[in-house]
Parts: sequence; C-alpha cells; structure tokens
Amino acid sequence: MAKLPILQYPHPTLAAKAEVVTVFDDELRKLAEDMAETMYAAPGVGLAANQVGVLKRIVVIDVSEDKSDLIVLVNPLILSTGGELVDHEEGCLSLKGLYEHLKRPSKVKVRAQNLEGAELDIEAEGLLAICLQHEIDHLDGTVFIDHLSRLKKTRACTKLAKLRREEKREKDKKADE
Repeated sequence: MAKLPILQYPHPTLAAKAEVVTVFDDELRKLAEDMAETMYAAPGVGLAANQVGVLKRIVVIDVSEDKSDLIVLVNPLILSTGGELVDHEEGCLSLKGLYEHLKRPSKVKVRAQNLEGAELDIEAEGLLAICLQHEIDHLDGTVFIDHLSRLKKTRACTKLAKLRREEKREKDKKADE
C-alpha cells in the first residue's frame, strides 16, 4: 500500500470531471487500497480519486468511529435526495484546515458499483449522506466551497490562504531548527 499525495485547492484536477470506470481489475483494487490508506492517514472520512490526481469515478468512505467500515464506490451516482436540509460543518482533505457550514439534504440514495463491477444501491442519512454528496461532488469537479455564496467563498479562500501561510512558516521554522 502507498500513501498518495492529496492535491490542494485550487489544483485544476479538483475542478475536472472524473471519467467513468469501465475496467474492474487489480489496478483499480490497488487504487482503492491506496486511497483508503491515504484517507485514514490524513485523517479523513472520505476521499475521491481526483483528490489524488486520478480522474476516475471512485470514492472511499468510512464514517465509523473505529474506522472499520470502509465503503468503496465505483461510478457512484446520486439517484435522489430527500429529508430536510441540514446545516453541517464540512471540511475537506483538499482544503486542509478550512471548515464552513453548508446545508445539504439529510437523506440520499446512491447507485454505484463495487470493485468487481456489481451494481449496488445505498440509502443513507446523517453523516454518511453528507459524505456521499461531498465525495460525489468531487467526482463532478466541485469542492464544497463552490456551494457557498460568492462573498462566503471569497472569505473562505482568504482564510485558506492564511492557514497555508501559517503552515509554511511552521515548516520553515522546524527546518531551521
């Protein structure tokens, strides 16, 4: 297994639409395994392939407390959303350290394939529903701040730039020691 580099916003690959997977082979299974290791190490609860520079429609998700319930979805598609809109603070491994409130539907129905190509349907609510919507957005070239108003997105980008400057200063300080 290999930990993969996570692309940071505004990398152009994050704005690209991922391609449908048509070959279900060992290479795809290896990608899923590497993505899962990367997600757990980050740590995060979800990761889309384009976040690691691969424009294929595959996501890994694990919202369990003990990180024991890995879900791998190939070619996921949202069939429907429902329930009430819930206000939820979202973060993203590609916007490290940035958290913003978004409203998303509390329920979602998704159709996808597993690593062997078999079709499956998932009905989810709560954190899993939000995570599914977030990761499938990535496959469509959308990051969560794209859902914010122009003003809030501008503020979020300013906040993100500040976080990155602070992180760079810390790294430089440690390198000098």
